[in-house]
Amino acid sequence: MEKKKFKILERKYLVPFILITSCFAFWGFANDITNPMVKAFSKIFLMNTVQGSLVQVAFYGGYFAMAFPAAIFIRRFTYKAGILVGLGLYATGALLFIPASAIGLYAPFLIAYFILTCGLSFLETSANPYILSMGSEESSTQRLNLAQSFNPIGSITGMFVAKTFIQARLDPMDTAQRSLLSPAEFEAVKMSDLNILSSPYIVIGLVIIMMFILIAAVRMPRNEDSTHTIDFIPTLKRIFSIPRYREGVVAQFFYVGAQIMCWTFIVHYGTRFFMSQGMGEQEAEVLSQQYNIVAMAIFIVSRFVSTFLMRYVRPGRLLMFFAIGGFVSISGVILSQGIMGMYFLVATSAFMSLMFPTIYGIALRGLGEDAKFGAAGLIMAILGGSVMPPLQGAIIKQGTIMSMPAENISFIIPLICFVVITFYG
Repeated sequence: MEKKKFKILERKYLVPFILITSCFAFWGFANDITNPMVKAFSKIFLMNTVQGSLVQVAFYGGYFAMAFPAAIFIRRFTYKAGILVGLGLYATGALLFIPASAIGLYAPFLIAYFILTCGLSFLETSANPYILSMGSEESSTQRLNLAQSFNPIGSITGMFVAKTFIQARLDPMDTAQRSLLSPAEFEAVKMSDLNILSSPYIVIGLVIIMMFILIAAVRMPRNEDSTHTIDFIPTLKRIFSIPRYREGVVAQFFYVGAQIMCWTFIVHYGTRFFMSQGMGEQEAEVLSQQYNIVAMAIFIVSRFVSTFLMRYVRPGRLLMFFAIGGFVSISGVILSQGIMGMYFLVATSAFMSLMFPTIYGIALRGLGEDAKFGAAGLIMAILGGSVMPPLQGAIIKQGTIMSMPAENISFIIPLICFVVITFYG
C-alpha cells in the first residue's frame, strides 16, 4: 500500500507562514549578535569570563521567566496576540541600549537583555506551535524544520553584524593595555566602545517596530479552539505524565546548552589559538568570529538537508544519528590542539542543525491544545543556554588542566549534552 503524502504547507497558510517565519530569523539575529558580546563586555569592563557570561544568564533567563506567562497569555488570547507582545518587548529591550550606553554600567545592559528575551520567549512560545498548527500533524515536524531553517539566516546576519560593526570597530587595545590606562582614559575608551556596541541593537529595535506594525495589519488564521479556559496545574500534570514530552524538555535543555557553548566559546577557543601564533587579541577575535560565521553557514545548509532527509528517515532516528555525529566532532575538539580543533568545532554545527525543531516537534506531537503549555515548557528549557556557559567559562578560567588547555577540556560539558540527545533520539 502506497504511503500517503502530506503537504508541508497549504496555499491558504502561505502569507501567514512567511510572516511568522520571518520572526524566526529575527530571534536568530538577537541570539547570535549576542553570543560574541560575552567576550566584548569582558574586555570593555575588564571582567573575567564568568562575569562576562552573565550576558547569557540575563539573555536566557528572560526565556525561562516568561515562557509560562506567555503560554497563559496565548491560551487566553491568540497566537497572533502573543507574537505582537513578543515583538513589542523585543523592540523595548533593544531600544533600552540607548540609556544603558549613556549610563555606562554593566547592569543596565543585563536588564535590557532580559527584557529583550522576555519578548523572544513570547515569540518562540507563540510562533513554534503556530507553525505546527498550519497544516496536518503528520507533516508538522517537517514544516517546523522548514520554518526553523530561516532562523540561522538571522543568526549568520547577527554574527556578521557583530564581527563587522562591533568587534572590528572596538578600540584595538587588549585587556592588559586597558588595565594600564588612567581612570579618565579608561572611561573614555569604555564609553566609545559601548556606543559602538549599542548601535546595531538600536537599529534592530526600529526594524522590529516596523515588523510589529506589519503583522498587526495582516489578517492571520485562528488555529485555536473557541474556549480559553486556563487549567494550568491539571494541564501541566497531564503533559508531564507523557514520557516523550517530559524527556523532550530535558533533551532541549541539554541541546540549547550545547549550542550556546559551541557558538559562544568558539571565539575563546580561536582567540587563544591564534594569539599563540603571534596575532594580537582583537585580530584573533575577529578571525575566530569568521570561523563562527562559517559554522553557521554549515548549520544553515545542514538544516535544509535534514528537512529533506525527513521524507525518508524517521525524525527520532535522524536526531540520534546527528547527536552521535556531534559527540564525535566534540571529542575531536577536546583531543585536538591547534587548527584541527577549530575545524572539529566548526563541523559540530552541521550535526546541531536539526536538533531544536526536531526535539520540539517530537515532544509536542499529539498534544492538541495542550501544545500551548507544552511549548512553554520547551521554551523554558532554553535555560540550558543560561546555566551551562558559566560552567564552561569556569573551566576555561583555570588556564590549564592536566597539562591541556582548559578551553579544550571545557568541551566535555557539550559532549555530555550530545549523549543525552542521543538517548532521546
